Amino acid sequence: MLLLSSPFSSSAQTPLPNVRTCPTQSSKFPTSLALPCYLYLRPSLRLHFITFPPLYSVSATTSVQQLDRSPEKSLPDDDNLEILKNGETEGFDFDGPFESTELRRFDSPTVQVKELDELPEQWRRSKLAWLCKELPAHNHGTLIRLLNSQRKWMRQDDAAYVVVHCIRIRENETAFRVYKWMMQQHWFRFDFGLATKLADYMGKERKYLKCREIFDHILNQGRVPSESTYHILTVAYLSSSAEGCLEEACNIFTGMVQLGGYKPRLNLHNSLFRALASKPGGSCRHLLAQAEFIFHDLTTSGLEMHKDIYGSLIWLHSYQDAIDMERIASLRAEMQSKGFEESREVLVSVLRACSNEGDLEEAEKTWNKLLSFNKDPPPQAFVYLMEVYAKVGEPMKSLGVFRSMQELLGSASIMAYHKIVEVLSKARNTELVESLMVEFINSGLKPLRPSFIHLMVMYSNLGLHDKLESAFIQCLEKCQPNRTMYNIYLDSLVQVGSLERAEEIFSQMYGNATVGVNARSCNTMLKGYLSCGDYVKIEKMFDLMYRNNYEIEPALKKKLDYTLSLSREVVRTPPKLKLNDVQREILVGMLLGGLRMASGQDNRKFAITFEFNEQSGIHSVLKRHIHDEYHEWLDCGNPVDGVDGTPFHFTTISHSCFTFYAEQFWPNSQPAIPKLIHRWLSPRVLAYWYMYGGHRTPGGDILLKLKGSQESIARVLKALKTRSLENRVKRKGRVFLIGFQGSNASRFWNLVEPFILDDWKDVLQVGSVNPSETAENQNINFESGSDYDENASDYGEDDNL
Repeated sequence: MLLLSSPFSSSAQTPLPNVRTCPTQSSKFPTSLALPCYLYLRPSLRLHFITFPPLYSVSATTSVQQLDRSPEKSLPDDDNLEILKNGETEGFDFDGPFESTELRRFDSPTVQVKELDELPEQWRRSKLAWLCKELPAHNHGTLIRLLNSQRKWMRQDDAAYVVVHCIRIRENETAFRVYKWMMQQHWFRFDFGLATKLADYMGKERKYLKCREIFDHILNQGRVPSESTYHILTVAYLSSSAEGCLEEACNIFTGMVQLGGYKPRLNLHNSLFRALASKPGGSCRHLLAQAEFIFHDLTTSGLEMHKDIYGSLIWLHSYQDAIDMERIASLRAEMQSKGFEESREVLVSVLRACSNEGDLEEAEKTWNKLLSFNKDPPPQAFVYLMEVYAKVGEPMKSLGVFRSMQELLGSASIMAYHKIVEVLSKARNTELVESLMVEFINSGLKPLRPSFIHLMVMYSNLGLHDKLESAFIQCLEKCQPNRTMYNIYLDSLVQVGSLERAEEIFSQMYGNATVGVNARSCNTMLKGYLSCGDYVKIEKMFDLMYRNNYEIEPALKKKLDYTLSLSREVVRTPPKLKLNDVQREILVGMLLGGLRMASGQDNRKFAITFEFNEQSGIHSVLKRHIHDEYHEWLDCGNPVDGVDGTPFHFTTISHSCFTFYAEQFWPNSQPAIPKLIHRWLSPRVLAYWYMYGGHRTPGGDILLKLKGSQESIARVLKALKTRSLENRVKRKGRVFLIGFQGSNASRFWNLVEPFILDDWKDVLQVGSVNPSETAENQNINFESGSDYDENASDYGEDDNL
């Protein structure tokens, strides 16, 4: 019987023979890891000692430096007033790396397996040796068939030996598959040590989904995972930039303390804080409770506190909608009691909090401290101070801060221009706002549209329709169209009684997929028609609002009911929902691009789950368009969390109209490609596939992401070739990338261009430069062989290429 111990186990254990130190590191781990040298056993040709590759304890700097960083979010020229108001899309700037000299090893259970020589049957030894040789060489399907063919004789000890052997030779993917197969057999007995070992190795390879699967399996068996598993799974989540991983890392850490009763290491606390504070402030404000929990555990554990922990927690507090100034003051007091000086980042965070609360006294004190540094204050600090003066009713002092920024820094930032135009527009100082707009336009900075919107709102409030119209026309010349500015101009036209011009603008909005109309636009036109008593147009507008489920403003309902009663008897039944041709084509294109479907309680009705990537500029525009296109289908319970009022995730109601698409694209809750897909690949379908699940490389190639079997992919390729669209295919995990190069890319673009959203035609067009393109998609080379071989896993960790 062989006892397998973990390199994380306590150093008090008796050393094993044939021990040597290992100065090298595994090629499977990132080169940036500062890896300590652990002891390991020499492998034996006869497998007398079955050993594991060392599991390295991640140092404080290690688990932070190797985190995958998301590409910089590309903001379209849009009215993202919230982002611009924040004045900062960067994370907290840490002064330096966290230091940690913690050398304590994890206590880990041992795994007991028999040696081959201990097995009495020669045939069993031979078959196990054959399986150990063959299984790593095959893909998932073949591996399962091989294991199923051995079910008559294989038992728990045999399968456990195969898992251990695969781990020893670093075929952890094969070990995971064999363990999954074991779990489905009638003779399976849960082995805590084996499950812990496998989970730890999967986590060290950053395969957090597989590690989490085994982790949950351990919990389902009524056991508490070991400290090493908690630690490694947390770091694995932190190493991924996928959405939701940071939240999961915080949840695992909480369970480590509350359920496991463990005392996490200092480096894990530091890594979590750095991950929390490295994201843009607006995107992590909901994680304040988790940050406070980590801080509390760090304090009560008696571990050494780094000054940037205080700074990052204050930074996180400053981004909350409701600022807790008392908590910020207590954190600052703790910093001073420990002898930590407040950095520029901390003072900027305090200034941000003061701008939210309008605390002028504290803001001026903080500003004076910022001026005492050798460096000039950062640009966002000027913006926060301007906002403080604006909230206390002193807009001219805000202008003075703006001018001092130009003097100290040499020029004003985009956020500063937006803020000072906003402040003076609310103060209705027309001359100053107009002069600042001229200065802003001449500076060449962009985007200009948020400031134009503030200017138009000021003109609207002052009743200056001619100037508002002039600003609208100038904005169209220098910016992309936007629904907010159109609505402001539409309101002004109706107020002055220019209904013919208002109808022209409304038609432009309705015909522009990027702009579109909403309830406000329709209510504005309805108000104009009611004022002039045009019964025919009143009925048409009422029918349009009725079809789209737009709510009529309370002030118009009484007059509308009276007007309709004069012309006809109003008998309305609830509208029957039905997908139109455009909605059907959009749905097919987005389903090819990776859109998900969910079944209802009776499995007869299905719902569409629209998910958009917050890091994608095209998705930030596409989500608003899709939200408007499927407005009448959306669930009323969808949250509104987007900066423009449109969430990045929303769901339709469950309806039988979606059943056909679920049967074709999501049979058995798995993505698939219909056999008749060649009939549905219209130019509009290809356009929305491209916008939702496609990319364009700097070299001009167009890539489309698609999931499915090789047979179904071949059908799609054949259908594309019938349209004279020659392509190349590359496989990465479970995702196929269909590439169009050269003239084929130009031919594809000419086909889909009429259906591409106007805001992003210049970016998605072949030959243009896409600033938000990720490095991963830039480096795809179709001239080389496939990035995927038949031996790779079918359980890809990251399908979002």
